[in-house]
Amino acid sequence: MAGTAGPGRLDVEEIRRFPNGGVQAGPVLYWDVLGLYRETLAGIRDAGALDGIGIDSWAVDYGLLDESGALLGNPVHHRDSRTEGVPEKVAASVSDRELYDVTGLQQLPFNTLYQLVSEQDRLTVARTMLLVPDLLNYWLTGEIGAERTNASTTQLYDVRARTWAFSLASRVGIPPRLLPPLRDPGTVVGVARELSGVPVIAVGSHDTASAVVAVPAEPGTNFAYISCGTWSLAGLELPEPELGDAALAANFTNEGGVDGTIRFLRNVMGLWVLSETLRTWSRADLPDLLAAAAAAPALAAVVDIDAPAFLPPGDMPARIAAACRATGQRPPSTPAEVVRCIVDSLALAHRRTLRTAVEVSGRSFDVVHIVGGGARNELLCQLTADACGVPVLAGPVEAAALGNVLVQARALGEDLPDLPSMRALVRETQALRRYTPTGHADWAAAESRLP
Repeated sequence: MAGTAGPGRLDVEEIRRFPNGGVQAGPVLYWDVLGLYRETLAGIRDAGALDGIGIDSWAVDYGLLDESGALLGNPVHHRDSRTEGVPEKVAASVSDRELYDVTGLQQLPFNTLYQLVSEQDRLTVARTMLLVPDLLNYWLTGEIGAERTNASTTQLYDVRARTWAFSLASRVGIPPRLLPPLRDPGTVVGVARELSGVPVIAVGSHDTASAVVAVPAEPGTNFAYISCGTWSLAGLELPEPELGDAALAANFTNEGGVDGTIRFLRNVMGLWVLSETLRTWSRADLPDLLAAAAAAPALAAVVDIDAPAFLPPGDMPARIAAACRATGQRPPSTPAEVVRCIVDSLALAHRRTLRTAVEVSGRSFDVVHIVGGGARNELLCQLTADACGVPVLAGPVEAAALGNVLVQARALGEDLPDLPSMRALVRETQALRRYTPTGHADWAAAESRLP
């Protein structure tokens, strides 16, 4: 991706896309991280003259380096089954309450802590653990470090002290030596040695951290956000972590954001269920299906989109049918009905998650900002407005890329001193769409059908 940022301008000039998915090799689901690096280099070279490079990615997954700095095997995909039973094992050493009090992180079976505990044998020969964007930065520059927003997703980061939780790591059998020095967003990591010395800048390297930078919120407004793609990261922006019993019971996460903010959110399963459904059907046309789904009856059947059954790859339509039968509902019988069930259920999950965020934090919101790929989905945006009962402002679609570029631009001297100034530039330059609640469906009754 090549971008520009500065007073009065913020453009995504070129997007170079390439396939990115898990690779099943025997019993293990891996990431093709070498393929990702090859394509990253190709994209950077294709972009031409650059002022800077910033890398963001999904969270939690990592590579292990040996004493010489060589990669110890391909990173394992977070949807692999190797962490089954590991959270229960960890709980025998550290209670959920204590774990949450230190890290403030949502309990998810694929958190980095659980992944590391699941591979104790390799930890004995590993020297350093690098999350995916930090690994790619290391290959570009030779510099080892960990950017804070992504480190905060590992369940190994002290969210109040803003440092690694070394004592916690030791107690669960993770050698503290694996945790590299931390760096803030906006830090110059080094120079890309193979690319004419272009500076490599640590951005909000968790893609959601970059996406939230580009949420076009007006100053002083009470807003919620949904960074919507494979996952929906739905929540509020807070100045401090919320670590009380209510937050723990609600399984909310406190992730670090740019400029010391806290992303108080939950991971909702997101458009993953829809994309896996399309993969199951092989040749389905999404625009046609969404148009047909919009005409299908509202809330005819809904499922708990966050149920564990929907996490692994596989036949989502069959799982949806099973979930409907288990709750006494008629399963959707046509592709349009399946898609409507998925989108209705995702909007319902947005409603439940944001309502809980308000209840736990004591804050409120008057508008929901949907950013990321899900902002293209007009049906989902309208249904989220309907479900939440407040307007939805959709866009920008390339929020993570724009937030990445904004942090780079500030590091390189542009006058973007704080998040409000960055967000003002997004509002001034990006096409946004507004969706107003219609009040045509009974979302509370639909919610009562869920487990």
